[in-house]
Amino acid sequence: MTNQTRLFEAALGIKAPWYVQGVDFGTELTIAVDFVAGSRFAYPGVPGEHPVHDTVIKRLRHLNFFQFDCYLEVRVPRVRLPDGSVRLVEPEWMGKLDGFTLLFEALVLTLCREMTFAAVARLVNLSWYRVKAICDRYVNLAVAATDLSELTAVAIDETSCRRGHDYVSLVADMDARRVVFVTPGKDAGVVERFANHLEEHNATP
Repeated sequence: MTNQTRLFEAALGIKAPWYVQGVDFGTELTIAVDFVAGSRFAYPGVPGEHPVHDTVIKRLRHLNFFQFDCYLEVRVPRVRLPDGSVRLVEPEWMGKLDGFTLLFEALVLTLCREMTFAAVARLVNLSWYRVKAICDRYVNLAVAATDLSELTAVAIDETSCRRGHDYVSLVADMDARRVVFVTPGKDAGVVERFANHLEEHNATP
């Protein structure tokens, strides 16, 4: 291991059994990440640590180093579980959307709170669609994990989402002062969809 690889391991927060195998610095920075031979890995929901069956290479966009786009090329293990099935084990720093690290996704989410998708896309050198896909992924995860069992009072209002008569309706928790539901339209169907949303998230309409 060289001083260079140690430096990048520290910068990336990579810890055993993972290590930086090599660095390629051209028009972009590519960092090869591997794991120590003979390592065993845990898999969510299955007790113990399991042997590696084979590996796949994942290319992940990471935060820029200076002005250069940075990518991690990670040799990711697939482990064999006690029932004979083979499952991919993702490092904890791998993002929720295929092709990104968690830190890169966090950057995009932070920027999207202050800027348009198009502006963020230009800044991080991604397509508009990939920026939106990252945001969609985290919104969907947050909505799925929402518990509305303590909800007691709401406010409902609509707003036009573009020129013309395209509307979206928003429902806010009056106590927590946060939006808990968004849906197209402004008719009675809004209330019906919100009632269904409540049932899906531990609340009684």
